[in-house]
Amino acid sequence: MAETDPKSVQDLTNVVQTLLQQMQDKFQTMSDQIIGRNILTDSLKCHTRIDDLEKNIADLMTQAGVEEIEATPEKAKEGQGS
Repeated sequence: MAETDPKSVQDLTNVVQTLLQQMQDKFQTMSDQIIGRNILTDSLKCHTRIDDLEKNIADLMTQAGVEEIEATPEKAKEGQGS
């Protein structure tokens, strides 16, 4: 019986090590997913803030009577032609 004990202890040790490694891998995967979601959420919040800021600037320009500058040359030609 003494000969089988070290083998069963070794088998048990291997099983426990395998389970611990699997748990570590799953934990790391979940951590990476959480961090990835936080980065995505922060990016979306920043994009929304920029959109809000652009809208507020456009509203202020309208209130001040300032027209937005058009980047297209056709608009500039239309204004000069009449």
